[in-house]
Amino acid sequence: MGKYPRSIALVLMFSLGLVLTAGCSSNTGKPVEVSTLKVGVTAGPHAEIMEAVKKVAEKDGLKLQIIEFSDYMTPNIALNQGDIDVNSYQHQPWLDNQIKDRKYEIVSIVKTVIFPMGLYSKKIKTINEVKPGAIVAIPNDPTNGGRALIILEKNGLLKLKPDVGIKATVADITDNPKAVKIKELDAAQIPRSLDDVDLAAINTNYAMTAGFVPTKDAIAIEDSNSPYANLLAVRIKDKDKPVFQKLIKAYHSPEVKQFIQEHFKGSAVPVW
Repeated sequence: MGKYPRSIALVLMFSLGLVLTAGCSSNTGKPVEVSTLKVGVTAGPHAEIMEAVKKVAEKDGLKLQIIEFSDYMTPNIALNQGDIDVNSYQHQPWLDNQIKDRKYEIVSIVKTVIFPMGLYSKKIKTINEVKPGAIVAIPNDPTNGGRALIILEKNGLLKLKPDVGIKATVADITDNPKAVKIKELDAAQIPRSLDDVDLAAINTNYAMTAGFVPTKDAIAIEDSNSPYANLLAVRIKDKDKPVFQKLIKAYHSPEVKQFIQEHFKGSAVPVW
């Protein structure tokens, strides 16, 4: 399946054997079972959120050992091999592709947050202002291109072939009532194209770099029903373990929701 970078391998080696422990006592003198989960995250927002989850989880007797990864492939390798218990960094389309390509026995147990793609413009303020023949920029990679086309369809600018879903391409457009012109660009370059197009679909990370707050500045934005909401993933054989319900409870707590809303200021949105 691949090898870990040396630093990550060392972290995993020293973290083995910590999944479940017991023996702490409450102030009533009765033994309290303490569970420990090894949670894999990517550095950045997912790691920051999990630190907030960790504080809440500890109140319920759940200790989280957070292990950061610097790439998108290793967290699923580590999970599938049993080196970690759960990971938090991916959305369902990515997980589905990983399962298809690598035969992982991994499943989602709950949705967490979304870093929403939005439609932005320097020329109009509402979707209704889109004029016939308007130029609309979307990412040119398959994953984000399909994601952008779904947003355009949901906002009435075009129609796609039935059931094409996230695999949609420009070739799947069946109706384009305003004859908008789709311009496919590298996702990272799209914010710099706003002066040259009428509307643009921009990923949150690039929108933030350009100074936008998705929930404030986007004309239209993905909602919590988007398939691109992030999730917690575990091994299929472990999915019904009660300890994961404790993790979900902590993640979906009011304290974590408040942290996300205040810390990310609209660039990450809770989906519960």
